[in-house]
Amino acid sequence: MYCSLCPRQCKALRTETAAEGRCAMPALPVVARAALHFWEEPPISGKRGSGTVFFSGCPLGCVFCQNEVISHENFGKTITVDQLRAIFSNLKGQGAHNINLVNPTHFAHAIRQALEVPPGIPVVWNTGGYERVETLQAMAGKVDIYLPDLKYTRTETAARCSDAPDYPEVAKTAIVEMVRQVGKCTFDEEGMLRRGVIIRHLILPGRLAEAKEVMDWVAETFQPGTVLFSLMSQYTPWGKAKEMPGLNRRLRGSEIRAAQDYMDQLGLDGFTQGEEAARSDYIPNFDLTGVES
Repeated sequence: MYCSLCPRQCKALRTETAAEGRCAMPALPVVARAALHFWEEPPISGKRGSGTVFFSGCPLGCVFCQNEVISHENFGKTITVDQLRAIFSNLKGQGAHNINLVNPTHFAHAIRQALEVPPGIPVVWNTGGYERVETLQAMAGKVDIYLPDLKYTRTETAARCSDAPDYPEVAKTAIVEMVRQVGKCTFDEEGMLRRGVIIRHLILPGRLAEAKEVMDWVAETFQPGTVLFSLMSQYTPWGKAKEMPGLNRRLRGSEIRAAQDYMDQLGLDGFTQGEEAARSDYIPNFDLTGVES
């Protein structure tokens, strides 16, 4: 396949085994972990956990990525579409509330095939937000919940932090398409999300104004009750960010409180994290759990 799944549209020739393109991945899915995960938003994780599948490689180049061992270093195991479908079934058998596809964009073609047999529980598209509308449209009817980031509103921040100056407009357009597909958030009798969109934003140090711009856009674009918003404060200097001025520190409590106050002022419904969220507990152990069995 000559790949154009992500907004970079690098047209790399990805075969079943040849790792090519910006994501440096083959056409077959590469997975680093598949297990119940309890650190997502409450209506995703619930009491039994989210059946989370972590895909390797990434179209973005985020300098602070906490999952760099799989997103930048490409650790993982190549599997077939049938094996991916079996992983979904196994997670459902463990009691997962949903199938949570983390960083799935560059394997959309294989995931679509795996979902030709519906897993019987909601499917979550857990993404950095850097998506082509055409790729999302190809997933329509197979994805129930979209969980995108809206990382930046400014091209200079997107260029510096993710090597993607087009990110702000690309992500906004993608999120509008996600909401068009699945509509307003709906829940089951347990309070678990069945359909809908949760927009995430990770506060970055020194970028409170940009966090407010993200929240402004969400509030101005969607009617109350349409989407949920997740304001995340778990930033820790990671990878290249450790050496980058401005990014090489944790968030100050004043930054977190100011962002949360602004979210309240706008009346955005959703979730927040405290200062205690900035710890390594949120980073899974990428050891092929659930992949090799």
